[in-house]
Amino acid sequence: MSADQKKIGLITTTSLVVGNMIGAGIFLLPASLAKYGSISLLGWLFTATGAIILAKIFSNLSKIIVNKSGGPYTYSKEGFGDFIGFLVAWGYWISVWISNAAIAIAIIGALSFFFPILETNSVLAVAIGLGMIWFFTWINSKGVKTSGKVQVVTTVLKLLPLVFIILIGGFFFSLDNFPDFNLTGNSNFATFPVVAALTLYAFLGIECASIPAENVENPEKNVSKATMLGTIITTCVYIFGTIVLFGVLPTDILQKSAAPFAEAGKIIGGEYTGYFVAAGAAISGIGALNGWILIVAQIPMAAAKDKMFPRIFKKENKNGAPILGLIIGSLLSSMVMLMNFTEGLVDQFTFIVNLTVLTCLVPYLFVSAAYIIILIERKIHLNSKIKTFVLGLLGFSYSVWAIYGSGADVVFYGFLLLLLGIPFYALMQWNKTKNK
Repeated sequence: MSADQKKIGLITTTSLVVGNMIGAGIFLLPASLAKYGSISLLGWLFTATGAIILAKIFSNLSKIIVNKSGGPYTYSKEGFGDFIGFLVAWGYWISVWISNAAIAIAIIGALSFFFPILETNSVLAVAIGLGMIWFFTWINSKGVKTSGKVQVVTTVLKLLPLVFIILIGGFFFSLDNFPDFNLTGNSNFATFPVVAALTLYAFLGIECASIPAENVENPEKNVSKATMLGTIITTCVYIFGTIVLFGVLPTDILQKSAAPFAEAGKIIGGEYTGYFVAAGAAISGIGALNGWILIVAQIPMAAAKDKMFPRIFKKENKNGAPILGLIIGSLLSSMVMLMNFTEGLVDQFTFIVNLTVLTCLVPYLFVSAAYIIILIERKIHLNSKIKTFVLGLLGFSYSVWAIYGSGADVVFYGFLLLLLGIPFYALMQWNKTKNK
């Protein structure tokens, strides 16, 4: 098979964006949001606006820096140089393997609808979660083309039950079930940034088309199209899906549910409909896990090619897959799972979500700023200088605001993880100088 035959097209690339964005959040995020009240819907709208702005930035950059993998890392490095590029790669890489643990936990939450024992038997739950991680590590070792086929199939299958709940659930909607605006006891001003940051987890993945750009056919067109199309599809599914859930499920049930869409399915069409939706939710997480395991090896591989990460991360097998990067990423995800399987599914999912958002927001922040710098330095203005500056500034401001909404504890631990990368960077620079 030639190099071109191993590349993925627009449909597969869009499926990578949609499949990676619509994943774990579809299981537990509505339960996490329900405790805040319907103010979370405003968080959705605000976050969706910010996500579309960020998607537009990534879309535009993919037309300027063509056929180079790495996405956030590559764009930040182009704008700010090696050190910032490294920190972005480091932080983003951390966010992905942490996120993969959250996705595996969410898959178990969906499967618990079929097998309630998973809610009480931690050993069995961990075993299944680890099995999922390593099964899709094997799938991705077969190459991006094979992983892409799995992504297309799972994306189609996950959208079917979600669209069903959105369309049919409207007939079962009741304002009596709708939660009060703010259930926290805190001010709206204090609560709003928290729910906005939490909902951002559902939009992580807007950049996924740009990360394996070297493996995409006609990347100057397809990466940009896939980024925007995938973000818009996801926005519609999440916002309308949450509204329907708030109107179908009583708040007390929604807050405790490990599979809220499946619970809504039972109300709409009985036991078998619940099984149909729960199966779709499980497939949704499975597809996301497949896609993010692909990404967890692509970022360090791009950095390793620039001698910013150890060269073992760029080692490819006969299928062109960065095999050691896949193994290392999945080992780290497995460790996160083992460390966090002591609390309830919803509680641990919420903490991991916040930590993942923080370590991903920092790359978004630098990419937004780099967008302005790159276009000014190259004297490229896709529309005008003012529009270029405004778009970059909006993306930067949104990222800063969302970091604030993550909360003091999450910001502390997130930036601590980023700071741990500085000695690693210094070691890589010393090694690079030594080998000159």
